[in-house]
Amino acid sequence: MINSRRHFIKNMGCLTIGFSMAGYLSKQGSYLVRATFNDIETIDTWLKVLADGRVRVYTGKLELGQGIRTAIAQVAAEELELEMASVEVVLAETGVTPNEGYTAGSGSIENSAMAVRNAAAAARQQLLELASVKLKTPAAQLIMFGGKISVKGRERSLTFNEVLDDRQLTGEVRLPVTVKQKNNYRLVGKAIPREDIIHMVKAEQVYVQDLRFPGMVHARIVRPPAYGAKLKALDLDAVKKKFPGLLKVVRNGSFLGIIDADEYTVVKAQTWLHENTQWSDAPQLPEDINLVDLFKTLPSELKNVRKKGNLESDASATVSLKSSYFKPYIMHGSIGPSCAVALFKDNKLDVWTHSQGVYPLKGALQKLLQMSEGNIHIKGVPGSGCYGHNGADDVAADAALLAVAFPGKHVRLQWSREDEHAWEPYGSAMILELSARMDATGKISDWQHNMWSDSHGNRPGGNPENLLAAKDLEKPFNSKATGFSGGAYRNSEPYYTIPNQQVDIHFVDGPLRVSSLRSLGAYGNIFAIESFMDELAEKAGKDPYEFRLKHLDDERAIAAIRKLQSITSGQKSIPHYGMGIAFSRYKNSGAYCATAALVSVDPSDGAVRVRKMWSVIDAGEVINPDGIINQTEGGMIQSASWTLKEQVLFDKKQVTSRNWNNYPIFRFSDVPEVEVALIDRPDKEALGAGEAAQGPAAAAIVNAIYRACGKRIRNLPVGRIV
Repeated sequence: MINSRRHFIKNMGCLTIGFSMAGYLSKQGSYLVRATFNDIETIDTWLKVLADGRVRVYTGKLELGQGIRTAIAQVAAEELELEMASVEVVLAETGVTPNEGYTAGSGSIENSAMAVRNAAAAARQQLLELASVKLKTPAAQLIMFGGKISVKGRERSLTFNEVLDDRQLTGEVRLPVTVKQKNNYRLVGKAIPREDIIHMVKAEQVYVQDLRFPGMVHARIVRPPAYGAKLKALDLDAVKKKFPGLLKVVRNGSFLGIIDADEYTVVKAQTWLHENTQWSDAPQLPEDINLVDLFKTLPSELKNVRKKGNLESDASATVSLKSSYFKPYIMHGSIGPSCAVALFKDNKLDVWTHSQGVYPLKGALQKLLQMSEGNIHIKGVPGSGCYGHNGADDVAADAALLAVAFPGKHVRLQWSREDEHAWEPYGSAMILELSARMDATGKISDWQHNMWSDSHGNRPGGNPENLLAAKDLEKPFNSKATGFSGGAYRNSEPYYTIPNQQVDIHFVDGPLRVSSLRSLGAYGNIFAIESFMDELAEKAGKDPYEFRLKHLDDERAIAAIRKLQSITSGQKSIPHYGMGIAFSRYKNSGAYCATAALVSVDPSDGAVRVRKMWSVIDAGEVINPDGIINQTEGGMIQSASWTLKEQVLFDKKQVTSRNWNNYPIFRFSDVPEVEVALIDRPDKEALGAGEAAQGPAAAAIVNAIYRACGKRIRNLPVGRIV
């Protein structure tokens, strides 16, 4: 039985401080996101003091490699004057941690870490007030350190638990909360290493793929050969004859799974069933149609994103330019294929998953399985490679369906590489058409941006129809998946000062399954905008740095570009080498990122090599510089791989990019040297940095290619220059 924390807390003395998420989450389509912090009226637990004096902190976010566990421990330890070893951080788990929606949108630091900071600050204040009564000393004269509270100049001290005196204390946190003075920080702003990396290096249990339970069984799913194909015939007698010891074959409509105590047996059975099961024909995919042509012929819904001023109203604007850009479908390409473990016992379901939203997934599973909410418990466990909505939610649903069909045992379901590549939701292809007019001085007066894109957010969000298995069940969920429309036009509005602007998006229903991929539409939009800014700079006869600066009035944006200009100024001119730059502010409200790339283009075969990349990032107050640097380095490298190599391929029957040979990504030998410079602004709010580098990195690379060989790249991936 899974006991609620509320019940657990009633039976022990502890200090509990928290915020309720009621009325605190906003919903955009199916995409649940954390709202801006306001005064909180109700309490939901964020931290508690344990019997041994340590503090346990709860976050609804999942560790995705962004270092959130370490950063949250830093802010809690800082406010409570503890050492890092005295703070334990519990990651996303239903009924245990707050419901913070999804770990997405670079929001972990902005939202969860700042919520924990406020909760810890409020806890500190209440502990001091309680201690002042026991020590008969005003709170202002007390010192808190190392889990103890003492009087200045005296030896007597009380531990946190002695202050609490075995009682439960709850308290509301109302903003503003008095937090620690930043000039007294010991931990925040320091590069404190992530302990989980040590466990990874030692090959210890870190990822959901590593989980093992006594008596656990293994499972695989037999997917149809293509989108929309249905199971026609399954010879169960032949399966039993071929695999006499197989524990169970689960069929629910066209959903087909196999379970056995031996993992290799289910792998062999999956392969055999792929070859010996009959499926109906599937709707054909548009194999011979160029995606640019296809997207423009599909039915679309037009939405105006931005309308400012009056286009072509400036009579002094005499120079005009138009360009069109394209990005293909790209996949997450998770290094570790998706995995989940599920146990159905005594009418209760437990799921271990690397889903980025355990509460939304719980809502979807509740409807999918027609179970009561109180009978489902989901624990988040980090996964090996999962930036965005990959197969994590789908494999969790698969495991849950099989566990219900095979109760009493932990069912471990591991997708294969082919499963992951062929069935994960991809990042949508995008067409981006830009036009602008400038006056004789090179100042942009008019800007128009038209884009065509599918959704960039079809997470479950409580909707079972967004789960892969839902449409294959005997009683299918066939309603159209709901999506987060704002993801497509993220960063479509230029951050530059331009008096007349219009941004429109044409939403289409494309041929492939799509959802959230790291940075969503910002990657395509910034690639186009910053490539176009370079073309405009050349048209105006201006330096790329100065042209951008001329159109900015945000001092932080200007500082980031100036710093990039400074750290790259020593690069010498080399034949067939080129340097390009780009800039963006993620979501136009998040972290600032200015990026440069040095590339070479081999004139003999057109091979492009990224030699070095630089980024200057301003994410406001820096909690852990290593975390921001790691995120930015990884973002640049991932973006370089997308930009040069990655594209989902398909024929009229199915997706054909089912392995690393036909979906190539960067190998270690392709990875460029990277350098990241931080602009720390401790007086500003902390901003998420995980998705700031992808868009400007792509544009910097293609702008560098132009300077290396004179060829403008407007369609991705780059491939070889011909």
